[in-house]
Amino acid sequence: MSNLRLPQSALGLTFQTGASILDYEIQEERGYALGVAGRKVEVALQALRDFDAGGGEGERAELLKAAAKAVWHYFIQREACGVRNQRPAIEHYGIPREVLARLGAS
Repeated sequence: MSNLRLPQSALGLTFQTGASILDYEIQEERGYALGVAGRKVEVALQALRDFDAGGGEGERAELLKAAAKAVWHYFIQREACGVRNQRPAIEHYGIPREVLARLGAS
């Protein structure tokens, strides 16, 4: 007796179910949200750096709070994408210890 199997990747055909399409769209949305959160981190950290360099406006405590909030949201989004190690992001964005301390990091 022979078994019949549906063609798979050998013929270059892939079958997408509603669940796989939805999963793809969810992953796409997570990636987009991660990019938006990353840009917010860049803006908040730049405002803090500008202030420290003497060219910024506003109160430093508020800028520090905003930077910590942006980094916190970014870290949460990374975790939602399955990325648990935050060290590469800390190094990439040059997140100051002062900001990390506000998050409870040691």
